Amino acid sequence: MSNAPDLSLTHYPKTSPRPQTLIIAVLLGLFVLGAIVVSPYGGWKQSVLFLIGGLFGLSLYHASFGFASAYRKLFVYREVKGVLAQILMLAVATLIFAPFLLTESAFGQDVRGAVAPVALQGAIGAFLFGVGMQLGSGCACGTLYTIGGGSSMMLLTLLTFGVGSFWASLTGSLWEGLPKLEAISLVQTWGWLGVVLQLAVLGAIALLLQRWNQPSASSHFVSNLSLWKRFLYGPWSLVFGAIALAILNGLTLLLAGRPWGVTWGFTLWAAKVAQRLGWNPATSEFWNQGVGAKTLSESVFADITSVMNFGIVLGAALAAALAGQLAVKQPPTKTAIAAALVGGLMMGYGARLAFGCNVGAYFSGIASTSLHGWLWITFALLGTGLGIRLRSLFRLAL
Repeated sequence: MSNAPDLSLTHYPKTSPRPQTLIIAVLLGLFVLGAIVVSPYGGWKQSVLFLIGGLFGLSLYHASFGFASAYRKLFVYREVKGVLAQILMLAVATLIFAPFLLTESAFGQDVRGAVAPVALQGAIGAFLFGVGMQLGSGCACGTLYTIGGGSSMMLLTLLTFGVGSFWASLTGSLWEGLPKLEAISLVQTWGWLGVVLQLAVLGAIALLLQRWNQPSASSHFVSNLSLWKRFLYGPWSLVFGAIALAILNGLTLLLAGRPWGVTWGFTLWAAKVAQRLGWNPATSEFWNQGVGAKTLSESVFADITSVMNFGIVLGAALAAALAGQLAVKQPPTKTAIAAALVGGLMMGYGARLAFGCNVGAYFSGIASTSLHGWLWITFALLGTGLGIRLRSLFRLAL
């Protein structure tokens, strides 16, 4: 176990939980208020997407669905269950996405997958992200849901995550000349054959992981709650969490017209803060035109990614309060704080280079059958190997 924030199932009481009733009431009130506040910026869809963000946060917390921790356990202990849950999530999401990506529409609305070029800059960015998420002891969505669960240290990760992604947006021209291929989507290239091919690859990886698995000798948490109480108060199984995340990403695709993403919100928040501090967007090619200029001129409540990120934090806080576990958690050591700051910066810069993070590039990218998603996870795992070795420099346990 790490001495960094780790919301594992062991944090759940083995007896009936004592929900924090007053906090739950306040959080539910904030959900209602938030849905009202964002509605003028996108109508009922914006409100629903905010609530879906809340369900993402609740699902991530109740299932303790980690990416960084799952890879670390895979490398260090040969424990595969966390990665197998991700494979299940990807397979279910692929099947949900495919019919809509084939027609490029859903209920009269245009939809597009998370598809990006297969580029050297993407490989470099994913590698940096892989190192960073081991030093920061979290990923993009993990940063948000652990903040919701009460981690004060992950606020520092979020701070430098935003700084790193904003920095990358200012230096994009440095990487544009690197080799790259055009975006390749299996479902758009080969139709259902591409979907079958991807599912076959996912199945083969799952079988290989099962053969490589080293059964853990640690005791497993067993809840004595009934099914409906476990659904409400947690904990959830990784399988249930994986399916829930895939379904919620499918709903995001249908409502937003594109899949779930996280890190664009961090980039935008940092840019708005920089603007308040005197930075001139006219000095940046990215922020002076196109999507950058448009979103920077609008309220954060008009930005779907930001709105869903707010929902994730509140949803995780609600899950923690339902489990009776919501409390502020202080950073364990000064070296852990340093690791969180460095890790956040690397994740932010890397995510911008790689056209997304573990959510936008990996989860949504592979669910969209984009080859850049496969490139992302390959190089993120290489970075993970280095990141695990670097953890000892910051006195972080494995």
